[in-house]
Amino acid sequence: MTNILRRNHVTDHAGPGTPVLYAHGFGCHQDMWADITPAFAGRQRQVLFDYVGSGRSDPSAFSVQRYCHLRGYAQDLLEVCEATGLTRDVVVVAHSVSCSIAMLAAIERPQWFRHLVLIGPNPCFVNDPPYVGGFERSDLQELLELMQRNYMGWADFLAPVVASDSDTSRARLRESFCSTDPVMAKTFAEATFFADNRADLPRVSTPCLILQHARDALAPLAVGEYLHAHLPRSTLQVLDVTGHCAHMSHPHLVIEAVRGVLKD
Repeated sequence: MTNILRRNHVTDHAGPGTPVLYAHGFGCHQDMWADITPAFAGRQRQVLFDYVGSGRSDPSAFSVQRYCHLRGYAQDLLEVCEATGLTRDVVVVAHSVSCSIAMLAAIERPQWFRHLVLIGPNPCFVNDPPYVGGFERSDLQELLELMQRNYMGWADFLAPVVASDSDTSRARLRESFCSTDPVMAKTFAEATFFADNRADLPRVSTPCLILQHARDALAPLAVGEYLHAHLPRSTLQVLDVTGHCAHMSHPHLVIEAVRGVLKD
């Protein structure tokens, strides 16, 4: 247990209410939830963590073999749950690729999870007509080549795409991108952008709240509609937000949505 807590730099805030587990997106870390957690302090138990290779996780635990696929990150999430005793009635608040990771975890251990709150989910970033994921495969390959050639230039390019309507969010994202080891970041990037979890959606029995950004280059509106159509127990809520990070740019909207789930 201690090894997992240290490995994933787990932060555990006590509270009497339903436990909430926060799962960050690619290139990010648990501090990205700093505008959300104060709203539930002292009321809910809140657990935050960093995936191996992100934030203040233990870099010695990183393995390309494990983390070249989203199932490796889903295993991190499940092991954090087990190490902290979160094996019942857990609400997961997940951002971006963590939405797919959380769904994979919920498929494996459905009895552990009460609800998934999915912020900007995208089960497949690659366009596959008639499915619109947002990117051509060649565009993503060029992005990863830029990452390998000029990591700082890649961070400068991607941060405003992800957080297009918030200068503060852009700065926080760029800082987070730049603090991540390039080799570990590339492994996570490939696992993120070339994953295709569309076939997994019908297997998710946990109720899901899809928080879709109205104008999001990384997860177009059509993606949210696709998820709503293919997740058996889902609700779709479109947020009037430009960008991909409502929990940072418009935290009050995410807080309101999570409160609604906790009241159910």
